[in-house]
Amino acid sequence: MREALTGTRIRDRRVMAGTKQSELARQIGISASYLNLIEHNRRRIGGKLLLDIASALGVELSALTEGAEAALVATLREAGSDSTMPKSEFDSAEDFAGRFPGWADALALSHRKLVGLEHTVEVLSDRLAHDPQLAASVHEVLSTAASIRSTASILAEDKDLSAEWRDRFHANIDADSRRLADSSKTLVGFLDSETGEAAITGTPQEEVEAFLEAHSHGFEAVEDGTADVIKMIEDAPQITSLAAAHIARGLLERMIDDSARVSLYDLRDEIAKVGIAPPHLAARFGVSVPCILRRLAAVPELGFGLVVADRAGSLLFRKGAEGFVIPRYGSACPLWPLFQAMGQPTQALHQRLHMPGRGEAMFDCFAAAEPIGPIALNIPPLVQSTMLIVPVAAADASTGPAPFGVGPACRICAVADCAGRREPSILSDGF
Repeated sequence: MREALTGTRIRDRRVMAGTKQSELARQIGISASYLNLIEHNRRRIGGKLLLDIASALGVELSALTEGAEAALVATLREAGSDSTMPKSEFDSAEDFAGRFPGWADALALSHRKLVGLEHTVEVLSDRLAHDPQLAASVHEVLSTAASIRSTASILAEDKDLSAEWRDRFHANIDADSRRLADSSKTLVGFLDSETGEAAITGTPQEEVEAFLEAHSHGFEAVEDGTADVIKMIEDAPQITSLAAAHIARGLLERMIDDSARVSLYDLRDEIAKVGIAPPHLAARFGVSVPCILRRLAAVPELGFGLVVADRAGSLLFRKGAEGFVIPRYGSACPLWPLFQAMGQPTQALHQRLHMPGRGEAMFDCFAAAEPIGPIALNIPPLVQSTMLIVPVAAADASTGPAPFGVGPACRICAVADCAGRREPSILSDGF
């Protein structure tokens, strides 16, 4: 079975690395068609060729030849948990993968594609609903198409046009069609950066998010106290605008301040003693709960998500957690404890949430708000709320507080009869 799954692991690793099949084939000196057969487990592979593939993908040889069974079984169990399959049958996943590796791989691949498509629908739906730049691009395409249609109608219906006017209308159609082609390229590039047809024009916050994601939301220089904020921003290819540089500078300075108050080394040591207990950890280090929530999200091996919002409801910072959808545009779900904490500054909240859809993943969310900046007479205080997103393991789902159902945002939430709904969802019949 290990040999039967090596091709699948090669394909998965190639896709994860963002390498095209033809490019990998060129690097290792074989044809793309032969690599395609290998990736679909139709050709055995070993020896130097397997070593060359591992080297080209930048992974250890064992990553392609070992552990594939566990990954496949885990995917099959995940697919089963998303269906109505009784949990008593989960143990048969390993037996199924061993007896029918081809069918098991096909089922796992279909599940991964489904997960990817669900994520794409959520992101694009959110973007279509709230992104003003995308709306302008669509308007440009539609306006140009309408202009071409109008001019073509005149040419088709008016048989008495002089040659001079006919030439003018033909020139207009030519100019409009070129504009339509350019607008369409821009629109396609805006929706899919992998096409390379057009440059992405993102918001300053998107530039900062790309910068943080490129560094996995962590910086060694920040943690060891040697960070030069100005140089870090100047050296970041993702930061192209003054607004993005301003936002990035504020975030980095706060990271440096948080790191000076709570080192990751000390935090890991305390977590080993008391677990994930934000109020206790905050008291132990003498910092605010929002500060300790930010530091917990900075521990890379924990994989926790983090969201920060202001009193206007704007999401100032996003660090996702697997299965927890954070909208990139527009407003988030008003039922998140992130927003409940706004009315109770300095008080820590804990709520177990589950999101509808695939597997209804559960999360322990800790939230707290705190005043930002100086307090002035007769001026409302500026408040920021912070929420830590902790995925709940399947084994722990039956213990702890009862989960409360929430969505990412009204536009892409299928929760029915929700008191907090502001508009119909495109994922429900009410749209």
